[in-house]
Amino acid sequence: MWCGGLDLEQRHLASEVDATSATFRASEHQHIRYNPLQNEWVLVSAHRMKRPWQGQVEPPLLKTVPRHDPLNPLCPGATRANGEVNPHYDGTFLFDNDFPALQPDAPDPGPSDHPLFRTEAARGVCKVMCFHPWSDVTLPLMSVPEIRAVIDSWASVTEELGAQYPWVQIFENKGAMMGCSNPHPHCQVWASSFLPDIAQREEWSQKSYHSEHGEPLLMEYSRQELFRKERLVLTSEHWLVLVPFWAVWPFQTLLLPRRHVRRLPELTPAERDDLASIMKKLLTKYDNLFETSFPYSMGWHGAPTGSEAGANWDHWQLHAHYYPPLLRSATVRKFMVGYEMLAQAQRDLTPEQAAERLRELPEVHHSLGQRDRETADIA
Repeated sequence: MWCGGLDLEQRHLASEVDATSATFRASEHQHIRYNPLQNEWVLVSAHRMKRPWQGQVEPPLLKTVPRHDPLNPLCPGATRANGEVNPHYDGTFLFDNDFPALQPDAPDPGPSDHPLFRTEAARGVCKVMCFHPWSDVTLPLMSVPEIRAVIDSWASVTEELGAQYPWVQIFENKGAMMGCSNPHPHCQVWASSFLPDIAQREEWSQKSYHSEHGEPLLMEYSRQELFRKERLVLTSEHWLVLVPFWAVWPFQTLLLPRRHVRRLPELTPAERDDLASIMKKLLTKYDNLFETSFPYSMGWHGAPTGSEAGANWDHWQLHAHYYPPLLRSATVRKFMVGYEMLAQAQRDLTPEQAAERLRELPEVHHSLGQRDRETADIA
């Protein structure tokens, strides 16, 4: 037994020597990367992509969605669960969520009797925003002016709810794989009386970086990514799309304005036009990756609002996160379980590999015919 232990120790020392003498390649050797925005680490194990997949395969996505279904509660003229009838809207449509997670008049739970059993008041409102009157038109299939209208609605609701609440979270869950139960193009807006955990982490990280370096963290990060070019997916006059150095999800992207902007309502008309254009290109690339309606969860993060809006939030930079689950194909996803739930996040290909694949994809949607492709190219 003792000799076996010695052999084991010798093998361990030999492996350490081999590890230090080998040339590190991010695409071959596991490593951990730091996320300075949320103060956490991710394990990158790109060699795992070589393993055969014998796990769950998702069912094929619904091929056709009815353009208008009177029984779909998000369609124009449809009756929702609370009995209200939607107007015959022809653009965006914002309404109160019929089953809100936050309500404005919830009672205060009162003081806790022990530090291990703390509760605090949580109040807010939840809204739903339909992007388009047609159920079969997702964002990448909408025109740039139609997407611009969505952006204007995002900015408007942020300003409206931000006058009362410190945090306004706009998010879109696209696809059944992300828990979306209705295919009609829409997002949600939750405004809360408190800063959620991730917002608190981003607040702490950005404030700490600004205090130490005198500039916003994400402004310096943008400059570095523009210089390095390894993880850029799209660039335009006013915006960048990149796979962040610390990305967790396989084809995760970060959408950033080039100018220092704290919140959505601060975007200029030119920045909004440009945002609509680059969003269409990104989401088209996503759909083209596996030639499917690409699922994801996305959301905007900006400086806190409400009574806090007058404070100095110059350390904040507006940004949007896109978190898509698909890994190998339209039916094989990345599962965040086991090690991810009990230790830390782990990904199976490098951010650089993901960015390269996204960069190479066309910006014309795969569903368009040849004549439509030529028209899109000219446009």
